[in-house]
Amino acid sequence: MLIRLFVKFLKGLYLTRRFYITGAAIAFIFALSFYIPLLEELGKIFLAFLIIALLIDALIVYGKNNITAERICASRFSNGDENKITILIQNLYTFTVQLKLIDELPEQFQQRNWSRHLTIPGNSSASVEYVLRPFERGEYNFGNILALIKSPLELIERKYTIEAAAMVQVYPSYAQMRRYSLVGVSNDLQEAGAKRLRKSGQSVEFEQIKDYVRGDDYRTVNWKASARKGQLMVNTFVDEKSQQVYCLIDKSRSMKMPFGGMTLLDYAINASLVLTNVALQKQDKAGLLTFAQKVDSFVIAEKKSVQMEAVLEALYNQQTKFLDPDYESLYAYIRNRIKQRSLLILFTNFESLYSLQRQMPYLRQIAHYHLLMIVFFENTEISSLLKKDASNTEEIYIQTIAEKFAFEKRQMVKELNQQGILAVLTAPENLTVTAMNKYLEVKAKQMI
Repeated sequence: MLIRLFVKFLKGLYLTRRFYITGAAIAFIFALSFYIPLLEELGKIFLAFLIIALLIDALIVYGKNNITAERICASRFSNGDENKITILIQNLYTFTVQLKLIDELPEQFQQRNWSRHLTIPGNSSASVEYVLRPFERGEYNFGNILALIKSPLELIERKYTIEAAAMVQVYPSYAQMRRYSLVGVSNDLQEAGAKRLRKSGQSVEFEQIKDYVRGDDYRTVNWKASARKGQLMVNTFVDEKSQQVYCLIDKSRSMKMPFGGMTLLDYAINASLVLTNVALQKQDKAGLLTFAQKVDSFVIAEKKSVQMEAVLEALYNQQTKFLDPDYESLYAYIRNRIKQRSLLILFTNFESLYSLQRQMPYLRQIAHYHLLMIVFFENTEISSLLKKDASNTEEIYIQTIAEKFAFEKRQMVKELNQQGILAVLTAPENLTVTAMNKYLEVKAKQMI
């Protein structure tokens, strides 16, 4: 038992730089005593003082546990967003301590040198705030909190290990979803980047008959109601509701490409979460379908209060597959499960015109029964390469190839539009706002 306590004591004991400098100075005095014998006694006095000071420091610091710490963070993190973590530290010593704080972060962040230096007065507390930005979904495990404190004489350091192991789940970007949700409630989506769109025509969904006020469209005057009441009455209409909107997410190898630390799949998942929320705010039915070689997840379109939670849980564990997608299976599944005409927003990526043309027969068949919108990605690395000035033959050759790829992306948009399929080409970081703008445009034009 005594041996265990002694080993535990040694594990938490660190000698400081001041101790080593003082010890080196005393050793130098002993070395000089070979030439000046009077210095030997002086060296012994200094050595005795050092040992006594070291014991006093140890007794003060190891008298009892006087440092506590607690990590405060959400049980869920938002993927691709900054998540705040707070560590509360309390100093129960009667003297001021200099403290080095170390938090054992999840291995996904690959940060092995995270630390903060604090000075905390006696019988007081302090807090440290920092943010983490995860780039992949899943479980993240925090370790313990370590605190290294210096003694009053700063001859030794004591290491406190505070048990704080915790698991945090990283979900698709619900922080982004909430941001758009707040403006969606007030129908002020322009603040979030959505464009103001002019409605073409008028909605066919009747709401009510009301008194005419200056500014109302005279074409909406209800003459029969006006004759009965003896004053002008007008019909009012609202946007059509309960239309079905499905987000289709391709999980094949083309969605594994990383941009800005996140894969295209994660960008698509975050955008799908926001679109689902906005569709529900607009009183539409929102659903989800993920596929690769076959359909993996399917959430039927509803507008129930628990629909967002169902979509969030379905998106949490989605992983990229490493084979080509099977659009024939996708078409068969859609024909079998989605009977009502719906807006299908397909998040995928085509890197060449040939890869699009291979899947075009199945895309045309899907578009025959539903309004199909294909959202695919602009290669921002190629775009930045085209902006540079070529200085030699090799760079000219590289830019020519890059221009060919960029041209093919624009050609894909034309090809899809010719087939009656809506096409959206966007940079990954602009995906959410671009897709939301297109959805609002479809609603404004009453295309579903």
